[in-house]
Amino acid sequence: MSVRTRADLAALPGYVPGRSIPGAVKLASNEVSLGPLPSVVAAVAEAAGRINRYPDSGAGELVARLAAKLGVTEAQVSVGCGSVTLCQQLVQATCTADDDVLFGWRSFEAYPIITQVVGAGQTRVPLTADQALDIDAMAAAVTGKTRLAFVCTPNNPTGTALTKPELDRFFDAVPEDVLVVIDEAYREFVDDPSVPDGVEVAKEQWARGRDNVAVLRTFSKAYGLAGLRVGYLVAPDAVTDAVRKVFVPFGVNALAQVAALASLDAEDELLARCRDIVAERARVRAALLELGYTVPVSQANFVWLPLGERTAAFNEHCLENKVVVRAFAGDGARVTIGTPEENDLFLAAAKSF
Repeated sequence: MSVRTRADLAALPGYVPGRSIPGAVKLASNEVSLGPLPSVVAAVAEAAGRINRYPDSGAGELVARLAAKLGVTEAQVSVGCGSVTLCQQLVQATCTADDDVLFGWRSFEAYPIITQVVGAGQTRVPLTADQALDIDAMAAAVTGKTRLAFVCTPNNPTGTALTKPELDRFFDAVPEDVLVVIDEAYREFVDDPSVPDGVEVAKEQWARGRDNVAVLRTFSKAYGLAGLRVGYLVAPDAVTDAVRKVFVPFGVNALAQVAALASLDAEDELLARCRDIVAERARVRAALLELGYTVPVSQANFVWLPLGERTAAFNEHCLENKVVVRAFAGDGARVTIGTPEENDLFLAAAKSF
Protein backbone atom coordinates (compact mmCIF):
# COMPACT_ATOMS: atom_id res chain seq x y z
CA MET A 1 0.00 0.00 0.00
CA SER A 2 1.39 3.40 -0.98
CA VAL A 3 -0.83 5.44 1.35
CA ARG A 4 1.03 6.35 4.54
CA THR A 5 -0.85 5.64 7.76
CA ARG A 6 0.34 5.91 11.36
CA ALA A 7 3.03 3.29 11.96
CA ASP A 8 2.04 2.84 15.62
CA LEU A 9 -1.39 1.52 14.62
CA ALA A 10 0.19 -1.69 13.30
CA ALA A 11 0.74 -2.78 16.90
CA LEU A 12 -2.66 -1.64 18.12
CA PRO A 13 -4.92 -4.54 19.16
CA GLY A 14 -8.47 -4.16 17.94
CA TYR A 15 -11.39 -4.07 20.37
CA VAL A 16 -12.70 -7.64 20.75
CA PRO A 17 -16.49 -7.80 21.14
CA GLY A 18 -18.23 -10.75 22.72
CA ARG A 19 -18.76 -13.58 20.24
CA SER A 20 -22.17 -14.60 18.91
CA ILE A 21 -22.56 -18.23 17.84
CA PRO A 22 -25.85 -19.49 16.37
CA GLY A 23 -27.64 -21.80 18.76
CA ALA A 24 -25.48 -20.88 21.74
CA VAL A 25 -26.32 -18.88 24.83
CA LYS A 26 -24.42 -15.59 24.70
CA LEU A 27 -23.08 -14.53 28.08
CA ALA A 28 -20.12 -12.57 26.76
CA SER A 29 -21.11 -8.92 26.38
CA ASN A 30 -22.92 -7.92 29.60
CA GLU A 31 -26.15 -7.35 27.73
CA VAL A 32 -29.52 -7.62 29.48
CA SER A 33 -31.07 -10.79 28.11
CA LEU A 34 -34.68 -9.58 28.35
CA GLY A 35 -34.09 -6.63 26.02
CA PRO A 36 -35.86 -3.25 26.01
CA LEU A 37 -39.34 -2.86 27.45
CA PRO A 38 -42.35 -2.99 25.07
CA SER A 39 -43.05 0.70 25.77
CA VAL A 40 -39.52 1.56 24.61
CA VAL A 41 -39.88 -0.52 21.46
CA ALA A 42 -43.18 1.22 20.70
CA ALA A 43 -41.60 4.66 21.12
CA VAL A 44 -38.76 3.72 18.75
CA ALA A 45 -41.20 2.33 16.17
CA GLU A 46 -43.23 5.53 16.25
CA ALA A 47 -40.09 7.66 15.86
CA ALA A 48 -38.85 5.59 12.91
CA GLY A 49 -41.12 7.51 10.58
CA ARG A 50 -39.11 10.68 11.21
CA ILE A 51 -35.60 9.43 10.52
CA ASN A 52 -35.41 11.48 7.34
CA ARG A 53 -34.53 14.37 9.68
CA TYR A 54 -31.25 14.86 11.48
CA PRO A 55 -31.33 14.22 15.23
CA ASP A 56 -30.82 16.98 17.77
CA SER A 57 -27.02 17.10 17.78
CA GLY A 58 -26.92 18.17 21.42
CA ALA A 59 -29.67 15.75 22.56
CA GLY A 60 -31.25 18.68 24.37
CA GLU A 61 -34.37 16.93 25.68
CA LEU A 62 -32.38 13.97 26.98
CA VAL A 63 -29.77 16.25 28.56
CA ALA A 64 -32.54 18.18 30.34
CA ARG A 65 -34.13 15.00 31.67
CA LEU A 66 -30.82 13.63 32.91
CA ALA A 67 -29.85 16.92 34.56
CA ALA A 68 -33.17 17.08 36.42
CA LYS A 69 -32.90 13.43 37.48
CA LEU A 70 -29.32 13.79 38.75
CA GLY A 71 -29.63 17.22 40.35
CA VAL A 72 -27.05 18.94 38.15
CA THR A 73 -27.23 21.69 35.54
CA GLU A 74 -27.74 20.96 31.86
CA ALA A 75 -24.30 22.44 31.20
CA GLN A 76 -22.86 19.64 33.33
CA VAL A 77 -24.27 16.83 31.15
CA SER A 78 -23.03 15.67 27.76
CA VAL A 79 -24.49 12.76 25.78
CA GLY A 80 -22.46 10.54 23.46
CA CYS A 81 -22.63 7.48 21.22
CA GLY A 82 -22.19 5.09 24.13
CA SER A 83 -19.95 5.87 27.09
CA VAL A 84 -16.95 4.43 25.22
CA THR A 85 -17.16 7.29 22.71
CA LEU A 86 -17.21 9.74 25.60
CA CYS A 87 -14.10 7.99 26.97
CA GLN A 88 -12.32 8.76 23.72
CA GLN A 89 -13.58 12.35 23.67
CA LEU A 90 -12.28 12.83 27.22
CA VAL A 91 -8.83 11.63 26.20
CA GLN A 92 -8.92 13.89 23.12
CA ALA A 93 -10.01 16.86 25.24
CA THR A 94 -7.29 16.44 27.87
CA CYS A 95 -4.26 14.81 26.26
CA THR A 96 -1.61 15.38 23.62
CA ALA A 97 1.23 13.04 22.68
CA ASP A 98 3.17 14.44 25.65
CA ASP A 99 0.53 13.36 28.20
CA ASP A 100 -0.47 10.11 29.90
CA VAL A 101 -3.73 8.35 30.78
CA LEU A 102 -3.80 6.25 33.95
CA PHE A 103 -6.02 3.23 34.65
CA GLY A 104 -6.05 -0.05 36.54
CA TRP A 105 -5.37 -3.26 34.65
CA ARG A 106 -7.13 -5.39 33.92
CA SER A 107 -10.01 -2.99 33.41
CA PHE A 108 -12.21 -1.88 30.50
CA GLU A 109 -10.29 -3.07 27.46
CA ALA A 110 -11.14 0.03 25.43
CA TYR A 111 -9.01 2.29 27.67
CA PRO A 112 -5.61 1.38 26.15
CA ILE A 113 -7.03 1.29 22.63
CA ILE A 114 -8.61 4.74 22.67
CA THR A 115 -5.58 6.18 24.45
CA GLN A 116 -3.25 4.96 21.71
CA VAL A 117 -5.64 6.06 18.97
CA VAL A 118 -5.56 9.58 20.39
CA GLY A 119 -1.77 9.36 20.56
CA ALA A 120 -1.31 9.75 24.31
CA GLY A 121 0.80 7.61 26.60
CA GLN A 122 -0.67 5.17 29.12
CA THR A 123 0.10 3.90 32.58
CA ARG A 124 -1.46 0.58 33.64
CA VAL A 125 -1.58 -0.25 37.35
CA PRO A 126 -2.02 -3.94 38.32
CA LEU A 127 -5.07 -4.99 40.32
CA THR A 128 -4.85 -6.23 43.89
CA ALA A 129 -4.78 -9.93 44.72
CA ASP A 130 -8.53 -9.60 45.32
CA GLN A 131 -9.09 -8.50 41.70
CA ALA A 132 -9.87 -4.91 42.73
CA LEU A 133 -8.45 -1.58 41.61
CA ASP A 134 -5.39 -0.79 43.72
CA ILE A 135 -6.34 2.79 44.44
CA ASP A 136 -3.21 3.59 46.45
CA ALA A 137 -0.91 2.20 43.75
CA MET A 138 -2.85 4.19 41.16
CA ALA A 139 -2.35 7.38 43.16
CA ALA A 140 1.35 6.62 43.49
CA ALA A 141 1.60 6.10 39.71
CA VAL A 142 0.46 9.65 38.91
CA THR A 143 3.27 11.72 37.39
CA GLY A 144 3.63 15.18 35.98
CA LYS A 145 2.54 13.78 32.61
CA THR A 146 -0.75 12.33 33.88
CA ARG A 147 -3.75 14.26 32.62
CA LEU A 148 -6.59 11.74 32.98
CA ALA A 149 -7.33 8.78 35.26
CA PHE A 150 -10.10 6.27 34.55
CA VAL A 151 -11.54 4.69 37.69
CA CYS A 152 -13.90 1.90 36.63
CA THR A 153 -16.23 1.00 39.51
CA PRO A 154 -17.72 -1.58 39.38
CA ASN A 155 -14.67 -2.65 37.46
CA ASN A 156 -15.06 -4.37 34.11
CA PRO A 157 -14.26 -7.30 33.91
CA THR A 158 -13.78 -8.18 37.60
CA GLY A 159 -16.99 -6.67 39.03
CA THR A 160 -15.25 -5.32 42.12
CA ALA A 161 -16.22 -1.84 43.33
CA LEU A 162 -14.64 0.93 45.38
CA THR A 163 -15.93 2.38 48.63
CA LYS A 164 -16.28 6.09 49.33
CA PRO A 165 -13.22 6.23 51.62
CA GLU A 166 -11.15 4.67 48.84
CA LEU A 167 -12.39 7.21 46.29
CA ASP A 168 -11.87 10.11 48.71
CA ARG A 169 -8.32 8.92 49.38
CA PHE A 170 -7.63 8.91 45.65
CA PHE A 171 -9.05 12.40 45.16
CA ASP A 172 -6.93 13.71 48.05
CA ALA A 173 -3.77 12.21 46.54
CA VAL A 174 -4.28 13.27 42.91
CA PRO A 175 -3.30 16.78 41.76
CA GLU A 176 -6.27 18.95 40.87
CA ASP A 177 -5.09 19.33 37.27
CA VAL A 178 -5.62 15.58 36.68
CA LEU A 179 -9.16 14.72 35.58
CA VAL A 180 -10.53 11.70 37.46
CA VAL A 181 -13.28 9.92 35.54
CA ILE A 182 -15.48 7.53 37.52
CA ASP A 183 -16.73 5.02 34.95
CA GLU A 184 -20.04 3.69 36.27
CA ALA A 185 -21.44 1.69 33.36
CA TYR A 186 -22.79 -0.87 35.84
CA ARG A 187 -24.04 1.45 38.60
CA GLU A 188 -27.63 0.20 38.46
CA PHE A 189 -26.55 -3.31 39.56
CA VAL A 190 -24.82 -2.18 42.78
CA ASP A 191 -26.44 -3.51 45.96
CA ASP A 192 -23.62 -2.89 48.45
CA PRO A 193 -24.41 0.27 50.49
CA SER A 194 -20.69 0.92 50.97
CA VAL A 195 -20.34 1.54 47.22
CA PRO A 196 -21.27 5.18 46.65
CA ASP A 197 -23.19 6.85 43.84
CA GLY A 198 -20.48 8.41 41.70
CA VAL A 199 -22.57 11.43 40.74
CA GLU A 200 -23.16 12.27 44.40
CA VAL A 201 -19.45 11.80 45.09
CA ALA A 202 -18.60 14.14 42.20
CA LYS A 203 -21.03 16.81 43.38
CA GLU A 204 -19.49 16.65 46.85
CA GLN A 205 -16.04 17.19 45.35
CA TRP A 206 -17.31 20.11 43.25
CA ALA A 207 -18.77 21.70 46.40
CA ARG A 208 -15.29 21.49 47.93
CA GLY A 209 -13.92 23.47 45.00
CA ARG A 210 -12.46 20.51 43.09
CA ASP A 211 -13.42 20.64 39.45
CA ASN A 212 -11.46 17.54 38.37
CA VAL A 213 -14.06 14.79 38.93
CA ALA A 214 -16.39 13.45 36.20
CA VAL A 215 -18.74 10.47 35.90
CA LEU A 216 -19.66 8.23 32.96
CA ARG A 217 -22.85 6.16 32.68
CA THR A 218 -24.65 4.33 29.89
CA PHE A 219 -28.04 3.15 28.68
CA SER A 220 -26.45 0.03 27.17
CA LYS A 221 -26.53 -2.23 30.22
CA ALA A 222 -29.36 -1.84 32.73
CA TYR A 223 -31.60 -0.05 30.23
CA GLY A 224 -31.14 -2.69 27.53
CA LEU A 225 -30.14 -0.30 24.73
CA ALA A 226 -26.72 -1.70 23.79
CA GLY A 227 -27.71 -1.80 20.12
CA LEU A 228 -28.60 1.90 19.96
CA ARG A 229 -25.45 3.35 21.62
CA VAL A 230 -26.19 6.15 24.05
CA GLY A 231 -24.20 7.11 27.13
CA TYR A 232 -23.68 10.27 29.15
CA LEU A 233 -21.07 12.26 31.00
CA VAL A 234 -21.65 14.29 34.16
CA ALA A 235 -18.83 16.77 34.75
CA PRO A 236 -17.98 20.39 35.54
CA ASP A 237 -18.93 22.87 32.82
CA ALA A 238 -15.36 23.33 31.63
CA VAL A 239 -15.00 19.59 31.03
CA THR A 240 -18.28 19.16 29.16
CA ASP A 241 -17.45 22.26 27.08
CA ALA A 242 -14.12 20.73 26.05
CA VAL A 243 -15.72 17.35 25.29
CA ARG A 244 -18.32 18.98 23.02
CA LYS A 245 -15.50 20.55 20.98
CA VAL A 246 -14.18 17.13 19.96
CA PHE A 247 -17.45 15.30 19.38
CA VAL A 248 -18.76 14.05 16.05
CA PRO A 249 -21.92 16.02 15.11
CA PHE A 250 -25.16 14.02 15.27
CA GLY A 251 -23.29 11.19 17.01
CA VAL A 252 -26.34 10.08 19.02
CA ASN A 253 -29.01 9.09 16.52
CA ALA A 254 -32.66 10.06 16.77
CA LEU A 255 -33.90 6.58 17.70
CA ALA A 256 -31.33 6.28 20.47
CA GLN A 257 -32.49 9.57 21.96
CA VAL A 258 -36.15 8.51 21.85
CA ALA A 259 -35.34 5.12 23.38
CA ALA A 260 -33.33 6.69 26.19
CA LEU A 261 -36.17 9.06 27.05
CA ALA A 262 -38.73 6.24 26.97
CA SER A 263 -36.45 4.15 29.19
CA LEU A 264 -36.31 6.95 31.74
CA ASP A 265 -40.11 7.00 31.69
CA ALA A 266 -40.08 3.27 32.54
CA GLU A 267 -37.20 3.46 34.98
CA ASP A 268 -38.97 1.79 37.91
CA GLU A 269 -39.75 -1.27 35.80
CA LEU A 270 -36.21 -1.42 34.44
CA LEU A 271 -34.66 -1.14 37.89
CA ALA A 272 -36.89 -3.98 39.08
CA ARG A 273 -35.26 -6.08 36.38
CA CYS A 274 -31.88 -5.07 37.75
CA ARG A 275 -32.86 -6.37 41.18
CA ASP A 276 -33.78 -9.71 39.59
CA ILE A 277 -30.36 -9.82 37.92
CA VAL A 278 -28.67 -9.04 41.24
CA ALA A 279 -30.51 -11.96 42.83
CA GLU A 280 -29.38 -14.25 40.00
CA ARG A 281 -25.83 -12.93 40.38
CA ALA A 282 -25.81 -14.05 44.00
CA ARG A 283 -27.19 -17.47 43.06
CA VAL A 284 -24.64 -18.01 40.29
CA ARG A 285 -21.71 -16.90 42.46
CA ALA A 286 -22.79 -19.17 45.31
CA ALA A 287 -23.05 -22.13 42.93
CA LEU A 288 -19.60 -21.42 41.48
CA LEU A 289 -18.07 -21.15 44.94
CA GLU A 290 -19.68 -24.48 45.81
CA LEU A 291 -17.99 -25.96 42.73
CA GLY A 292 -14.61 -24.72 43.96
CA TYR A 293 -14.14 -21.68 41.74
CA THR A 294 -12.68 -18.42 43.01
CA VAL A 295 -15.20 -15.65 42.30
CA PRO A 296 -14.74 -12.10 43.64
CA VAL A 297 -17.82 -10.31 44.95
CA SER A 298 -19.37 -8.58 41.93
CA GLN A 299 -21.41 -5.39 41.88
CA ALA A 300 -22.09 -5.61 38.13
CA ASN A 301 -24.27 -7.81 35.91
CA PHE A 302 -21.52 -10.40 35.49
CA VAL A 303 -19.14 -12.55 37.50
CA TRP A 304 -15.39 -12.95 37.06
CA LEU A 305 -13.46 -16.20 37.23
CA PRO A 306 -9.70 -15.51 37.61
CA LEU A 307 -8.62 -18.74 35.93
CA GLY A 308 -5.17 -17.65 34.79
CA GLU A 309 -3.64 -20.13 32.35
CA ARG A 310 -6.78 -22.30 32.50
CA THR A 311 -8.85 -19.55 30.84
CA ALA A 312 -8.48 -20.74 27.25
CA ALA A 313 -9.43 -24.30 28.12
CA PHE A 314 -12.43 -23.11 30.13
CA ASN A 315 -13.54 -20.95 27.23
CA GLU A 316 -13.35 -23.85 24.78
CA HIS A 317 -15.23 -26.10 27.17
CA CYS A 318 -18.03 -23.55 27.47
CA LEU A 319 -18.22 -23.23 23.68
CA GLU A 320 -18.47 -27.00 23.37
CA ASN A 321 -21.44 -26.77 25.74
CA LYS A 322 -23.09 -24.00 23.67
CA VAL A 323 -22.31 -21.21 26.12
CA VAL A 324 -20.33 -18.14 25.00
CA VAL A 325 -18.37 -16.37 27.75
CA ARG A 326 -15.80 -13.57 27.46
CA ALA A 327 -12.31 -14.96 27.88
CA PHE A 328 -9.26 -12.79 28.58
CA ALA A 329 -6.33 -15.06 27.76
CA GLY A 330 -4.08 -15.72 30.73
CA ASP A 331 -6.28 -13.77 33.15
CA GLY A 332 -9.80 -15.10 33.44
CA ALA A 333 -13.34 -15.31 32.09
CA ARG A 334 -16.17 -12.83 32.50
CA VAL A 335 -19.65 -14.31 32.47
CA THR A 336 -22.77 -12.19 32.03
CA ILE A 337 -25.71 -12.92 34.29
CA GLY A 338 -28.55 -13.91 31.96
CA THR A 339 -31.95 -15.44 32.56
CA PRO A 340 -32.20 -18.27 35.14
CA GLU A 341 -32.34 -20.79 32.30
CA GLU A 342 -29.25 -19.33 30.61
CA ASN A 343 -27.40 -19.25 33.91
CA ASP A 344 -28.26 -22.89 34.58
CA LEU A 345 -26.74 -23.87 31.23
CA PHE A 346 -23.55 -22.04 32.15
CA LEU A 347 -23.42 -23.61 35.60
CA ALA A 348 -23.80 -27.05 34.04
CA ALA A 349 -20.83 -26.29 31.78
CA ALA A 350 -18.79 -24.97 34.72
CA LYS A 351 -19.59 -28.10 36.73
CA SER A 352 -18.35 -30.41 33.97
CA PHE A 353 -15.09 -28.51 33.39
